[in-house]
This record gives sequence, C-alpha cells and structure tokens, in this order.
Amino acid sequence: MLIRPLELPDIPLVAALLRELAREYILHASPPEGASTFLAENDEMGVRGFLARGHVYHVAMIDGEMAGFVAVRDRSHLFHLFVGKRWHRRGVARALWETAREAALGAGGDGSFTVNASNFAVPVYEAFGFVRVGPTHCVKGLFFNPMRLAGSDDSAA
Repeated sequence: MLIRPLELPDIPLVAALLRELAREYILHASPPEGASTFLAENDEMGVRGFLARGHVYHVAMIDGEMAGFVAVRDRSHLFHLFVGKRWHRRGVARALWETAREAALGAGGDGSFTVNASNFAVPVYEAFGFVRVGPTHCVKGLFFNPMRLAGSDDSAA
C-alpha cells in the first residue's frame, strides 16, 4: 500500500469513491433532498473547493488502484475518511488516519481532532481513540455523531 498526497488527477477517483460509499453507508438514512445536497457538495467541484480552502488530502493506492482517501481540515477536523469495500478490515483506514494525523501535527496541529462520524463509522473512530461528545445530530438531512480525540497535551485525555 502506498499512501501519498492527493494529486489533481486523483480528484475524479476520489469523488467517485465518495459517491459510491456515501450512498451505501451514509445516505441510506437520509431524505432524498439531504442525499442530493451531500452528493452535490462532495462531487469533483466540491473536492476542488475543499482543496482550495486548505483541506489536506491523502490517498491510499493498492496495486495501482485507489483503495481510499482521507482529508483533514484546519489541522484538527477529520473531514473525509473513505475506504473501498474490497479493502475494509485490512488496515487501510488506520494507515490513512495515521498519515493524516502526522501531517496535521507536522503542520502545527495540537493533536486534538474532531470528526462527524456516520453511524457506520463510529466503531472505526472509537478504535482510533475518538469518543462521542454528543448525541446523534441531523443537519441538512444527514445524520452524524460528533466525536473528539483529545491531544496529548489536553487535560481531558
């Protein structure tokens, strides 16, 4: 597995993988308008916009195929973490997360992270050390669970 920074030619693959996985693991519980809004905000143009606003993306490549990707916003918010179904339970998500976390720390992050986890992803984030910090929310028709990972210098750790 090769994990590297996202390159512009990766954007269509990232958007396609996000769309495929979101439909199965996130959007099934959303009303049609919520699903449509999410997909529109996370298409190729959306990913380009996230990059322009400073989100840092990494991709995982296995045998020349994109296995997954991760994005962090503001060195403190795990914004996207998607792994193709065929690569689930192979350590890809953890490797992506560790790469993104190290990049955020190297860029000046303090080690405290938040994530808005889908119901499906909560156990994955708990395995990374995140804890729920509130009840399930619904915004724009999307359900998510606010979670937090305290930094090493945080008294809540």
